[in-house]
Amino acid sequence: MSVIDNDWLPFMSAEFGKEYYKKLYSFIVKEYQTQTVYPPKDDVLRAFNLTPLSEVKVVILGQDPYHEPGQAHGLSFSVKKGIPKPPSLENIYKELNSDLGVPIPRTGDLTKWAKQGVLLLNASLTVRRGQADSHKGMGWEIFTDRVISLLNERKEPLVFILWGGKAKAKIPLITNKQHYIITSAHPSPLSASYGFFGSKPFSKCNAFLESRGIAPIDWSL
Repeated sequence: MSVIDNDWLPFMSAEFGKEYYKKLYSFIVKEYQTQTVYPPKDDVLRAFNLTPLSEVKVVILGQDPYHEPGQAHGLSFSVKKGIPKPPSLENIYKELNSDLGVPIPRTGDLTKWAKQGVLLLNASLTVRRGQADSHKGMGWEIFTDRVISLLNERKEPLVFILWGGKAKAKIPLITNKQHYIITSAHPSPLSASYGFFGSKPFSKCNAFLESRGIAPIDWSL
């Protein structure tokens, strides 16, 4: 997996030495050797390399990497340039357009968000091809819960954007009252019309950041 060379390193080093992570790592190594697994190995920790711990302003929590060829590249909801946008991402863009008037982006690559301090985190960081949730329960959730808990301890105010029931289940980990939690239905076509559309997460996020003297996110792509 990719090397971490920023201020996530002390946290990562501590987690990598724990028994749960050693078991997870052994499992993941075998999976990459015997199965088709996404994202590519060098992209598994990409969200952390693009968004240093000290620069996190916003966390958008997804569940599982995309599990079809060429899509996943280590950022929740994002796909590589040139790859068709999945339905959930299309709905995110529709809400972005409705909320802030931002033109619908042509690309599905959210790297620009990540570089501004938006940690695009999935609860599980790997998946088998064509098998959603196939690496669920293998240890990634322990790791990513620890990430959320670490961010919860930050003194600087953060925004947590939690879409859907699985993401909202992480609310008990966010106990620091200075942080701001935005929730709604998931942007999936199955649920977007039941509370995602019209939820205005992007303007709410920026209004909170600006109220705390923090530069807002440029959501355009």
